[in-house]
Amino acid sequence: MANEQNEQSQDLSSEQTTQDHEQTQTEGVEQGAEISVEDLKAQIGKLEESLKLEKARTANAVYEAEKVKERAEREADTAKKFALEKFAKSLLDSVDNLERAIQAAGEEKTPLLEGVELTLKSLTTTLEKFDVVAVDTTNGFNAELHQAVGIDPNAKSGEIGNVLQKGYTLSGRLLRPAMVTVGQ
Repeated sequence: MANEQNEQSQDLSSEQTTQDHEQTQTEGVEQGAEISVEDLKAQIGKLEESLKLEKARTANAVYEAEKVKERAEREADTAKKFALEKFAKSLLDSVDNLERAIQAAGEEKTPLLEGVELTLKSLTTTLEKFDVVAVDTTNGFNAELHQAVGIDPNAKSGEIGNVLQKGYTLSGRLLRPAMVTVGQ
């Protein structure tokens, strides 16, 4: 019987030790769990901030890419629009020569003069098709479109007296200014 009581008391003390050990582990786990939860919450906060930063960087990169794309498209459109600039400028000499030939022929209508006029008309039509247009000289002097090369005593102040050479624009941009005389 003493053996049984000894065994029972040993069993009780080992159970109590085991329970104490389990309770200590449980408390440690709970404290560890609380620390882990707090650590995890802090990590989540850091990751959320990092995610916000990366989203902002991505948005900026997408925005910049769109701007670069738009700029490239604008530059390509401009390049297409004004690719004919040198070619059109060189054709203007031919237009000037044909106009001088018509002026030199005078009033007499000859088949040669008609051919020159038709050639001039064909050339100016082709230039207009590609947006090469003569500068307006009827609405007075405009320093952005006209180049004053002399003074015309018969013209009113600010008015164009004589057009010495026509000016032209290509798609709204000045290709060659009109050389004119103006009144004082």
